[in-house]
Amino acid sequence: MAHVPLWAVCMLRVVLATVYFQEEFLDGERWRNRWVQSTNDSQFGHFRLSSGKFYGHKEKDKGLQTTQNGRFYAISARFKPFSNKGKTLVIQYTVKHEQKMDCGGGYVKIFPADVDQKNLNGKSQYYIMFGPDICGFDIKKVHVILHFKNQYHSNKKSIRCKVDGFTHLYALVLRPDLTYEVKIDGQSIESGNIEYDWNLTSLKKMEKSSAESKDWDQADGDKSQDWEKHFLDASASKPSDWNSELEGDWQGPMLQKPPYQDGLKPEGIDKDIWLHQKMKNSYLTEYDLSEFENIGAIGLELWQVRSGTIFDNFLITDDEEYAENFGKATWGETKGPEREMDAIQAKEEVKKAREEDEQELLMGRFGGQENTFQRFHRKDEL
Repeated sequence: MAHVPLWAVCMLRVVLATVYFQEEFLDGERWRNRWVQSTNDSQFGHFRLSSGKFYGHKEKDKGLQTTQNGRFYAISARFKPFSNKGKTLVIQYTVKHEQKMDCGGGYVKIFPADVDQKNLNGKSQYYIMFGPDICGFDIKKVHVILHFKNQYHSNKKSIRCKVDGFTHLYALVLRPDLTYEVKIDGQSIESGNIEYDWNLTSLKKMEKSSAESKDWDQADGDKSQDWEKHFLDASASKPSDWNSELEGDWQGPMLQKPPYQDGLKPEGIDKDIWLHQKMKNSYLTEYDLSEFENIGAIGLELWQVRSGTIFDNFLITDDEEYAENFGKATWGETKGPEREMDAIQAKEEVKKAREEDEQELLMGRFGGQENTFQRFHRKDEL
């Protein structure tokens, strides 16, 4: 077997992967042509492109940074609409709370294609909300909220987010087999099955109740239709002692249709058995929490008490390996240098503070000596 070079394998992975959206902010101020600031509220905070006070690479680490304290923010970017039905969906990005967040959001939202970007606000419908949220000592969590049947449903597990001031890589994976995974800095921190971790049991009960009130009642009301009719027994004949005046017109006996086969129709089937079969065969395929038909935009719609958060390296794809490699090529390359620069700055700040303290101490001593000299000089003059 011929040896396949690594670069060829990587290129094949790129070809196989579908990248719906990718943003690294490497073209200066042109990001403003792709991202739309909401004008729904004149008090919304503004973003700027910045790599922050410390970084691993001045250009590569530039991202959208919040700039005003105590503000709501709303901004979004549109892309070609797509459906993730039957496909894996990966949502990934980096977030850096350089100000060491005390209260505010660091999450992203995935919107349907018809979202009104100019009027984006807290009431705008979204499909997915994912990412860190911090407020005080109580809230330090990663949100994973999915839209289902006109309601928002949160993952019932407690997923802790990072709370320091460094850049971190967040990734959400939703798979067509109803499994999911949440990763931080390339490490899996939570995973499971959507059916169980989003309280789907209560949703099933709601759906079953709807089926009982709608489907079975419809079946009862349609007994005159073909699917509920019984067959006449053609071989039967009127009994010789039948009295039509007393008993009315004779009607031949009815033969019941055989039980259902593939149609899931309540033809001679016990009601509970029929409903159970219907729910078992159609529920998860018809109402799948991980599938969205018209994904078309990504945005930041959040509140921050203290500004300074930087969002970067956005990616939406159907390929987990591509997302992993993209994370290594971006955050993976700059995470080390970022911490090194922060450490150097911290040492410089300590050194500067020490020098300032020493200077103040010397000035105090010099000032005291000068005052003593002045007092003695005045005595000599007297």
